[in-house]
Amino acid sequence: MSEQSTDLRETVRRRYAAAALQVTGGGSGCCGPQPVETDDNFGSTLYATDERDAVPTEALATSLGCGNPTAVAELREGERVLDLGSGGGIDVLLSARRVGPTGKAYGLDMTEEMLALALANAERAGATNVEFLKGTIEAIPLPANTVDVVISNCVINLSVDKPAVFTETFRVLRPGGRIGVSDVVAEDTLTPGQRGERGDYVGCIAGALSFAEYRSGLEAAGFTDITITPTHSVADGMHSAVVRATKPVRPLG
Repeated sequence: MSEQSTDLRETVRRRYAAAALQVTGGGSGCCGPQPVETDDNFGSTLYATDERDAVPTEALATSLGCGNPTAVAELREGERVLDLGSGGGIDVLLSARRVGPTGKAYGLDMTEEMLALALANAERAGATNVEFLKGTIEAIPLPANTVDVVISNCVINLSVDKPAVFTETFRVLRPGGRIGVSDVVAEDTLTPGQRGERGDYVGCIAGALSFAEYRSGLEAAGFTDITITPTHSVADGMHSAVVRATKPVRPLG
């Protein structure tokens, strides 16, 4: 990894560690956990009321995503689901409810502070079919063909090695498995420099792939049935999008 990539990853780690500490520090005061400030394009407002009511307030307070991947992944009873960059655990906890006691929801995060908060949130929620893992999304600490569904909420754009994320996601999915991801995606006409002008890396803007780059990255990893559907604008020429794709039952070719 280059020095610049290492620095970017550390910047991302510090930002999300600070977000977790803001919430846990706020919880010791009179008014409960203090939510991390976001605009209307990000955060817990993107979830339905019944979903917000189903998780601890501490999980809502650290919701920094750009969508609701649990709503688009069409999770089914008994499935095993992995959330890349699980943060405070909101999508893991919602996934655990959807897959039920015969299923399992994994959360993967590289930030100690977020993992500690997610574990506490799982305990508050009484969730027993969840497991949180420490690691990076470029090197997922699970065996091949382990999970049915991979979700992620505005995290892949933060990766310093997106081809590795796509390759690792493909590896851990069972044949026939699928992804349901919310992410920020740039219009194809925007250069990387223009994306950087619209927002910084940790703000989920500068590191975003274009629609064409996202599709080609998934195709290179082996995915098929790829759809990338914009849902709302987050900056000029930048969109929150729902990304779906499938790992073929049989190898292509």
